[in-house]
Amino acid sequence: MKTTGNTIFLTGGTSGIGLGLARRFRDLGNTVVISGRRKDLLDQLAADEGFGTVELDVADPASIAAAYESVTTRYPETNVLITMAGVMRGEDLLDPAHLETAEEAIEINLLGTIRSITKFLPFLLDKPEATIVTVSSGLAFTPLVVTPTYNATKAAVHSYSEALRAQLRGTNVQVMELVPPAVQTYLFEGKAPDPSWMPLEEYVDGTMQAFADQPDAHEVLFGVGFLRNSELENRYAETFATLNNH
Repeated sequence: MKTTGNTIFLTGGTSGIGLGLARRFRDLGNTVVISGRRKDLLDQLAADEGFGTVELDVADPASIAAAYESVTTRYPETNVLITMAGVMRGEDLLDPAHLETAEEAIEINLLGTIRSITKFLPFLLDKPEATIVTVSSGLAFTPLVVTPTYNATKAAVHSYSEALRAQLRGTNVQVMELVPPAVQTYLFEGKAPDPSWMPLEEYVDGTMQAFADQPDAHEVLFGVGFLRNSELENRYAETFATLNNH
C-alpha cells in the first residue's frame, strides 16, 4: 500500500487508533473520509480537521449500503478501505446476560467487517492500487480471558483476511491486516487506559513507519510481537498466563 496519493475511507475513525491514523494519512496528502454514528462529532471533525465524513453504523446493513453510496458518489477516487470500527467489552460467561454483549461484538467486529468489504469490493476492483486494511488484534493470537467474544471476533477477522487475500490474488486489490497491541485508548468500554499499554502516539508513529517500510506486508505489526508470536515462538502457555495474571 502506498502511503500518499490515496483516497481512504475508514469505517470508524472518530477516536483512538482510527483517528490517529486518519490524521497521519491526511497529513501525508491523502484524502481521508471517516465515519461514525454521531453526526455532531463528525461535523466537528470535518470543521476542525478537514476530514470528509459519513454517518455509518456497521451493525446495520442498510447503513453500510447508504454509506457506500455516499462515499463512492462524493469521493469516486476512493481506493483504500480500512475497517476500523469495533467494540470491546468484558463478559462473565457464567452470566447468561453476556450473550447480548457477545452478539453485539460479532455484529460489529466481524459482520460489520465482512459486510463493509463485501459492499466495497466490486468498486475497489476497478481502482488502481486498491487496498483493503482489516483490523484484528494481538488478542486474536493470545486471548484475554475477560473479553472472550472480542478475542474470537478478531481471530475470525484474521482468518477472514487470510482467505480474502488468497482469493484476491491476481487482482489489483491488496489485503493488509493491522494487528494492534494494547494501546492507550478507550476501546475497552468501562476501563480507562492502563499506563502499561502503549501510548497512542507511539503506536501511530510505529504503524505509519511500518506501512512505509513494508508496503507489501500481509500484516502490519508494531509492538505486538509478544502476543502475535507467542505460539510461533513456543511460549503460548507462558504468555497466556502472563497476560491474564496481569
